[in-house]
Amino acid sequence: MPKVNFRLEEALHLALMRRARAANLPLSRFIRQVLEQAIDERKRYVFSSQDEILATSIQILSILATSVGRRSPEALEQGMAQARSILAERGLLGEEEGR
Repeated sequence: MPKVNFRLEEALHLALMRRARAANLPLSRFIRQVLEQAIDERKRYVFSSQDEILATSIQILSILATSVGRRSPEALEQGMAQARSILAERGLLGEEEGR
């Protein structure tokens, strides 16, 4: 298997590391999959099965948040703050959203 070495700007490296961590992949495997996607003639998204799981999870959590919000707005607010903190920690929020 050929080996490729190249340099990245620090910001790009950090962003790739966050995305790889969020996908639960080592950086090298994440980058290989991104490169595979770049040459895929069908332009499929590499992580499509994870997107389906994410979409289902968002729907379930939305229903749950609505129910909790009706019963206890304070509990919902606390849970949302904790969720934002966790997402920011994993690099899944933009800088403005993480504040």
